[in-house]
Amino acid sequence: MRKKIIAGNWKMNKTPSEAVALVELLKPLVNNPDVDVVFCVPAIDIIPVIEAAKGSNIGVGAENMYYEESGAYTGEISPDMLTDAGCSYVILGHSERRGYFAETNESVNKKVLKAFEHGLIPIICCGESLEQREQGITIDWIRQQVKIAFLGVSADQTKTAIIAYEPIWAIGTGKTATADQAEEVCKAIRSCIGEIYDQETADAIRIQYGGSVNAKTAPELFAMPDIDGGLVGGAALKAEFADIVNYKK
Repeated sequence: MRKKIIAGNWKMNKTPSEAVALVELLKPLVNNPDVDVVFCVPAIDIIPVIEAAKGSNIGVGAENMYYEESGAYTGEISPDMLTDAGCSYVILGHSERRGYFAETNESVNKKVLKAFEHGLIPIICCGESLEQREQGITIDWIRQQVKIAFLGVSADQTKTAIIAYEPIWAIGTGKTATADQAEEVCKAIRSCIGEIYDQETADAIRIQYGGSVNAKTAPELFAMPDIDGGLVGGAALKAEFADIVNYKK
């Protein structure tokens, strides 16, 4: 039985002092042993959030990472910087990184390999645009993203990874894929992992849904057999995030 994992992607929100205040607000509210809870925060917030989250069940992740160890890469953050700060997770290949900053499937793969090399758990994002969905190529598009992201990744590493399916047309729009639409793609992702590796690996990997997840939509989404939690955007910045974490209560 896969344990649910619910992660908040804060995006470019919250100053360090605001971040600490949000952690202090949410810390007692998300204390649910049945769910892995993760806050993925802006780089400048990582250290204060890790300090504020100490003694709680909250894991902390970064929103991005570069695939080199160090060097003349102004503005980037290395895996060693994240692990030394206390990060356990890192979001890779988010559609906003792909769309605004020209990240490719190949650069995402380099980051995935580097994350595993440093013991970071990658939350690997995939998703289609509205145009791609209307063209009927959603599954083909997602399979390509997944297959390239996992090039060179071992089965044992894959079992610990997280894939976040986020239809681009549902991110920040207030639109949410229906539970059946989300399940269809998450099931296809699991099948793809089974083709690359084996059924045991496919059964082990956790697959999240993301895209305007909120307290109302979470219970139906998370009840689907191939949806193992959520990558939550806007609602992760509010007390509502606790209602998503406690979706069964």
